[in-house]
Amino acid sequence: MTSGMSRRHFLTHVAGASALAVPSLNFLNGLKAAETKLKKDNKSLIVMWMGGGPSHMDLWDLKPGEQTGGEFKPIGTKASGVEISEVLPTIAEQFAHLSLVRSLVTNEGSHERGTVLMNTGRQPSPVVSYPAMGAVASSLLTSKDLALPGFIGVGGTAQRIGAGFLGMMYAPFTVQNAGQPPQNIAAPASLGQAEEMEERLRRRQRLFSTIEDDFAGAGTFPTLKNPDEREAAGSAAQAHEAVYKKGFDLTVSPLRKVFDIGTEDKKTIDMYGGRNNQFGMGCLLARKLVEKGVTCVEVDLGGWDNHAGVFNAIRTGNGPRLDKGMGALVKDLVDRGMWKNTVVLWMGEFGRTPRINQNNGRDHWARCWSVALGGGAINGGQVYGATSKDGMDVQDNPASLGDLFATVYKGLGLDPGAQVRDNLGRPLSIAEGKPLKGLV
Repeated sequence: MTSGMSRRHFLTHVAGASALAVPSLNFLNGLKAAETKLKKDNKSLIVMWMGGGPSHMDLWDLKPGEQTGGEFKPIGTKASGVEISEVLPTIAEQFAHLSLVRSLVTNEGSHERGTVLMNTGRQPSPVVSYPAMGAVASSLLTSKDLALPGFIGVGGTAQRIGAGFLGMMYAPFTVQNAGQPPQNIAAPASLGQAEEMEERLRRRQRLFSTIEDDFAGAGTFPTLKNPDEREAAGSAAQAHEAVYKKGFDLTVSPLRKVFDIGTEDKKTIDMYGGRNNQFGMGCLLARKLVEKGVTCVEVDLGGWDNHAGVFNAIRTGNGPRLDKGMGALVKDLVDRGMWKNTVVLWMGEFGRTPRINQNNGRDHWARCWSVALGGGAINGGQVYGATSKDGMDVQDNPASLGDLFATVYKGLGLDPGAQVRDNLGRPLSIAEGKPLKGLV
């Protein structure tokens, strides 16, 4: 270390080249990591997160002729007998590969709690910080040799949920703008030209590792009298160092170019809805990332909280964005032979009320609503469950959130009964339900 450079100054410079550690500096949350080792090759999950609560009544479960029906007409799809909204013609063409759950019951109408619930499969707890589905999948599926993060969020939702008790090794790396490479994997300008950048970064990494190795030793925690606590703290420090190392590696790796969609041809960009469709660009980036071995990518599309003007909002805004992005993603994965190894899941924190309010909008509704999924071992062209004629109640086959999570994990080739241990040391199954019959 040069004379006059403090530890704080040094770590500040190091952080510029290792921002993968940013997701969770409180790495002691990860004192207990997953015990189950169920590594599978080349299995990936893409979550399309619809922040705000999308109107399933106007997308997936239309009620034409009913007072609750709204303004859109149903159209046929490539799946025999399955109809969806006229605002989703591109998705309709791919529906032989997708399936619907029209009878999901979650009973949580709060945005904040619903977001946690739908991303983790558990009710929010003041005692336990539950991991996002993407973090669980990453902990069980990601190869230790993968140079990229195992869990990447395109938008901020994945970051807000995080890896919970699994610790920062499985925390999501966030890409804020899918149209540009992340700034936080670029080397600091102070490192000079490209030809000298890598060696200078490597020297900093070696020096940083020396500091971290000392910190990770049991003697570094003299205030911890319990040997188990000292061992756990040392393990957490080692996980902390591993995340920083991955950040260094990515900064100098050619793989960082996977985040750049600027090199994609115009035909591909247009298929995903053009550069102005940020959701579409997020879906394109997700395809590129899973193609390189990333286990989970969560792509955000917000703006669904339409208490007023819901039909116009869908018709001119999120409807076309969703249709182009999701439709292109499914087609691309199928055409590239990736569909059987990639599960896709479309969901938000809840649905919208069947009844249309006085502002021509729909309010929060978690009593019975819809999600879409497909890929991996999940059968396509299916509809699980049904709602009543007006959409107010489940008519057939209610589905719990635990059942949905079990279905997704089963689609990834994982045992839904596999266990991880929380921060209190308790074993927890990764899903609290059973796979939905007929979907896997």
